[in-house]
Order: sequence, then structure tokens, then C-alpha cells
Amino acid sequence: MAKGNILIIEDNDEINSLLQEILGGAGYQVKAAYSGPEGFLYFGQEDYDLILLDLMLPGMPGEQILAKIREKSNVPVIVISAKTDIDGKVNLLGNGADDYITKPFDVREVLARIELQLKKSSGGSVAKADDEVLVFEDLKFDPSNKTLYAGDTPISLTKHEYNLIGLLIKYPEKIYSKQELFELAWDEYYIGEDKTINVHISNIRKKLFEATGKEYIDTVWGIGVRLKKQ
Repeated sequence: MAKGNILIIEDNDEINSLLQEILGGAGYQVKAAYSGPEGFLYFGQEDYDLILLDLMLPGMPGEQILAKIREKSNVPVIVISAKTDIDGKVNLLGNGADDYITKPFDVREVLARIELQLKKSSGGSVAKADDEVLVFEDLKFDPSNKTLYAGDTPISLTKHEYNLIGLLIKYPEKIYSKQELFELAWDEYYIGEDKTINVHISNIRKKLFEATGKEYIDTVWGIGVRLKKQ
């Protein structure tokens, strides 16, 4: 039995073939696409446990594919790209990518990161661990369907935004440092990636304000963030 069903969207023949070989050899079922439209077509045809996504694709760029995927699914997406600028990486992580691997890559790193994402998606994170519906003023956090509501209106969140708001609502009086938020929501060691946390918190703050007209996230300077009573 296959360990998981993975979609590869990569236009470089050599890299695509290499990924197919290492993933197939590791026990995964693999589907390969070589352009943006082909990849998005395959995404709509069956369920995948994880997607490996290049950015510079013919027909449709990876950033657009990621946005389209996130409109329909929370399937883990790992970007594999030659682009190395930090701002670009942070923006992609803030817009729904679960991880980012820079080319050229080591096949062992690819396999390790895939295994980590599959472990998380199968039920590893703090926000997924408890099925209790949590309420904070106008906000309702429902782990059973992985949705945050403002009143009765669902708020669209990425997976990491969902994990972060879950932590804040579960312990609303607690002030979380950036390190705590990163390590709990990402399940990884914190290495000073302030931009990653800042982008996600900013996105959550904006979405909550658009839905409620209220500033729910309070920044305690020099310490961290928490939810603020209105």
C-alpha cells in the first residue's frame, strides 16, 4: 500500500523525473504534471495527500496555482523553486504554502520535509488536537470542521493562520512570544524567522477586522501577542 498520493508540478524534465524516482522508491504514489494548467487539472481530478509545486511554470505560474488550490483545499503544498529571496519565501508561506525548498536540493531533505508535512496533516498540530468548540466574544473556533467563524460567517484562513488563531483563542489571556507561536503552529524549531510570524499575524488581524470591524489581536511590545477583549 502506498504511503501517500503526491502530485508533482514541475516543468523541468530532469527534476520531475528525479522527484518521481525518489518518491516512488520511498513508497509513494506519484502523479506528474509539466505545466501549470496540467497540474491544476490533475489537482481537480483526484485527491492528493501532498503537492510539490514549482513556481516558474508554463501556462500558469505556481503562485496562481497555489491561490487556486487554497480556494478549494488545505492539502499540504511544498514549493520547490530556484528563487531564493527571503521576502518571496515569506509571502508564499503567508499565502498558503506549507514549506519551501530551494533548488538545488538534497533528496534526503525533500523526503524529510514531505514526511513532516504528511505527519502534520494527519493530525499533529496543537490546533487540530482538540475537538472542543472555542468561543471568544464574536469569534467561534470549530476544530471539527477546521473553521473560524465571526458570528455565523466563516473566515477563510490558511493552515498556519488556522493553527495560530487556535492557539490564541484556546488561551486568550496568555501572551505568546513569536518563538512560542512558531514552534507550536509550525511544529519546528524557531530560528529567528520574525517575518514569517509577522506576516501571518498581520493577515489574521486584517481578516478579523474585515469580518468584525474589531481589532482582536493585541501586540504587547517586547513580549508577544494575545487576544484583546473589546
